[in-house]
Amino acid sequence: MTSFDSTPPLSVWRALLALAVVFVMLATTGWTTLHNQRNTSSPLRTALAAWERGHINGHRLPDPSASPTRLAHFFGSLTPHQRTRLATRYPLVVGNMNGAPVKLRYRANHIALDSARKLERRRMHDSRLSPSGQHDAGRRMHRFEALMRPGRHILAFDPTGSGRVAEVLGDLNRAQHVSVVVPGIDTDLLTFQRTYRKYSAPLGMARALYDAERSASTRARVAVIAWADYTAPSGLGVEAATATRAKDGAVRLNALLRALPGTSRVALYCHSYGSVLCGVAAHSVPRRVSDIAVAGSPGMRADSVSQLHTGARVWATRDGDDWIGDVPHLEVGGIGHGADPVSSAFGARVLSARGAKGHAGYFEPGTESLTNFAEIGIGSYLGVRCASGDDGCRSGLSGGTTA
Repeated sequence: MTSFDSTPPLSVWRALLALAVVFVMLATTGWTTLHNQRNTSSPLRTALAAWERGHINGHRLPDPSASPTRLAHFFGSLTPHQRTRLATRYPLVVGNMNGAPVKLRYRANHIALDSARKLERRRMHDSRLSPSGQHDAGRRMHRFEALMRPGRHILAFDPTGSGRVAEVLGDLNRAQHVSVVVPGIDTDLLTFQRTYRKYSAPLGMARALYDAERSASTRARVAVIAWADYTAPSGLGVEAATATRAKDGAVRLNALLRALPGTSRVALYCHSYGSVLCGVAAHSVPRRVSDIAVAGSPGMRADSVSQLHTGARVWATRDGDDWIGDVPHLEVGGIGHGADPVSSAFGARVLSARGAKGHAGYFEPGTESLTNFAEIGIGSYLGVRCASGDDGCRSGLSGGTTA
């Protein structure tokens, strides 16, 4: 190839490539991706309106968006019978209320899931729906049935649109260490768990991490949350290239983190677009969040760790076969997500991902990425393996399990 002195530097070519990708996305997906997300009806919105008109013991019910501390005080002032009555009457509200007792949320969401399941069963046989519509209703009904199975602990549930859900593995009330898995694009109720390639789905990621943490320390009390409680971008369109969904999700994530019971330390594991969300949320996470680990990240909306303005340790990993490494790591006019988190200039602690394959393999059992995540989750930092093969990513960290 002929070389010319006037050839623009690589950074310019990457910027031009990013802009070209944006124009292609706008031309192929249009702005319809942004406008077609509107929902004319929302079961949760209807439930909230009913809650706002409700009373107990002659007093109005509190603002559901009040602080978790205030809401916890409200529920603490009620008798068990009164709490159960509220969960039964307003299951979608109580089940999604940060500050409500965890076990009460589980009970409320079971009731809400049952109502949603019955609705979808009726829709399966609704002659006004197309065969495709009836099929989709059947898929949703089976998903709701699966979420209702004994032993499952649903911390959040909203059937609106493509849906949102969060599930807890372990005892959240007694945990010393809580890990939260934040997934990326195409996350919804139907993709929350998979039979095929199960470790690429939020629940599979969380289960793999939960098992790995328990194997890493039989004494540590751990809990893992599969957190799909935000509206993720659908496909690699305009929304995936901007921070709109991440900003909305960051508010929801921080609301959850502030409402977690006890004093457990918390680690966030953010995959793909989920790392964009975690980057936006980083400056507002509570102090109990000790670690933020990103995998297959397109960027964290920052040029360096210092720009995240967080006291949490920031870890990053990427497999050599992950296509996300070929995406330009820059931000132009709101498009793109900033610097590459595994680059030396970014300043994250870079982890080995040996054994992981492709963009969705970081939580596969047997991979060093999953082993590293588990060691971070229980605070056993000397067990972490760095991408460089030395101990650089463990610099300044102690090796004992922390509570």
